[in-house]
Amino acid sequence: MRINITDCHPDHTLACGQCFRWNKESDGSYTGIASGRIVNLTFEPDGASGTPTSEAGDRLTGTRLTGTIVLDNAEEVDRSFWENYFDLATDYGEIKQTLSAADPIVADAIAFGGGMRILRQEPWETLVSFILSANNNIPRIKKCVESLAFHFGEPAGVYRGQLYYDLPTPERLASLTTDDLDVCKLGYRAKYLISTANEIMYRGIETLEDCIGGLSGVGPKVENCILLFSLAQLHRFPIDVWVRKVMHELYGFDEKDTKGMNAFADRVFGPYAGIAQQYLFYYMRSL
Repeated sequence: MRINITDCHPDHTLACGQCFRWNKESDGSYTGIASGRIVNLTFEPDGASGTPTSEAGDRLTGTRLTGTIVLDNAEEVDRSFWENYFDLATDYGEIKQTLSAADPIVADAIAFGGGMRILRQEPWETLVSFILSANNNIPRIKKCVESLAFHFGEPAGVYRGQLYYDLPTPERLASLTTDDLDVCKLGYRAKYLISTANEIMYRGIETLEDCIGGLSGVGPKVENCILLFSLAQLHRFPIDVWVRKVMHELYGFDEKDTKGMNAFADRVFGPYAGIAQQYLFYYMRSL
């Protein structure tokens, strides 16, 4: 399957900390699983040679952000799923212009990682992943997520000789004990997963937006991540250790002043605060 796309590069979108089930291959492509669909993604930029376009990200990184994503192993019937997953209905070119005009620091971050798009991920997968993200780093989160899928999820299929697994359903997780989950080495997060699975099993994942604040293991940062990365609440501004560093080192905030950071993000970045956060997060981690 081939899908035309703008303002996108896999390195910026799939390795920026918003998703944990994509892995970069030696050829530069990414293989991942989303909602049970296993695909390999290759990005073919427009214009194989010549001078990069005038977009800021192209000038600074030499990376072309308009082209075609090629999804190997994807069924044509799932085209609308992938178009929604990469949020193709949202004009990121316009958003980048708006944010760059609002603030010179985020303009630099956009120039560095302008191929980042906020994915529209499945809510249950996002909920599980970001409960596991608490006080964790990205490589470790990925290991936790994959271990949970391998030990307690159902097989999703085989691709290039490798068997992939879905994450366990709320019902499956609710039936387990923390001792069962010891094999996944989730630490204290295991009890949060089980408690949250029980709550979601009875309420239904469709109620997530209403009940998220009361779920175990879901503090302000995790809540904002889940709502940003699965329910397209683009104004959400998650604050983790990296964003604290950004706001301290680049904007002068005290690292404990999350109230001030949120007020600043709301005032300066407005409805696109979550997108600005991802550009800043990716920029700071790369620095």
